[in-house]
Amino acid sequence: MIDAIRADLLQWFTNDARDLPWRRTRDPYAIMVAEVMLQQTQVDRVIPKYQAFLAAFPTIEALAAAPTAEVIRLWAGLGYNRRAVNLQRAAQAIVTRHGGRVPDSVAALRALPGIGPYTAGAIACFAFEQDVAFLDTNIRRVVRRLCVGPDHAAAATEAELLAHAEALIPPGQGWVWNQAIMELGALICTATNPACWRCPLRRHCRAYAAAVAADTALAETMAAPALKRVAEPRPAEPFVGSRRWYRGRIIAALRALPADTALPLSELGRQVRPDFTADHAEWLQQLVRDLARDGLLVITEQGVRLPA
Repeated sequence: MIDAIRADLLQWFTNDARDLPWRRTRDPYAIMVAEVMLQQTQVDRVIPKYQAFLAAFPTIEALAAAPTAEVIRLWAGLGYNRRAVNLQRAAQAIVTRHGGRVPDSVAALRALPGIGPYTAGAIACFAFEQDVAFLDTNIRRVVRRLCVGPDHAAAATEAELLAHAEALIPPGQGWVWNQAIMELGALICTATNPACWRCPLRRHCRAYAAAVAADTALAETMAAPALKRVAEPRPAEPFVGSRRWYRGRIIAALRALPADTALPLSELGRQVRPDFTADHAEWLQQLVRDLARDGLLVITEQGVRLPA
């Protein structure tokens, strides 16, 4: 069955893959930039930022030497600003430890600042075409439904899912396989309302088989059959007014300042929330301290600013 799974998915990918800029390169630096940007950010938002970022910092040395404030400014619109700082720190480590050459082993990549198991595996696979298994949100979802069952079924550990993902990779075709399975999760096997009816793997999928069985059983007791969704949508967590939302507003306010200009905390407070009063001072100071710890701003006697 595994050969049929491989053949069906790769044929679908050959016919329906999107033309994405990072799929046209094997440059390890460009791949690293793309993979960090794509974490928790939609492809359509990443494409123009990816192209602008590489135009501003065309080499890993250019990124390593750039003012951190400029890196953060160019990250505007992508969210999770800590990724920008971690990406630059990884670039600096590559320059100092590896002579400016992105390492090709997963272990060496994992040793870089801010590079986790997914990003390390993705760089090794997409830049160096290694048959490496790794799990992002899309791959994890596809592997779970395909090999384990519906989302509400018994939990599978990360190690178990990784083992399934590794077993699925066709030898010598890690690059195209991982691109294909990510694409399937992004376009068809989505978190909510998956398009099972047009999925190339539905005849192999345990979650789809369970859904069909449930529909058949339901049809026997009801006048009309009902289609059971593979995954029930989870209620969205509130974002506006959250801690992360205010962190983003602080960085946006500092991005608008001239270089090396600090903003007093009282003024910053009024910019990030119209109802700011002295009662919010400790709350704001805690946010600022956390952002400083993450390398996203600098605290001075005059106030706060982006890093130099």
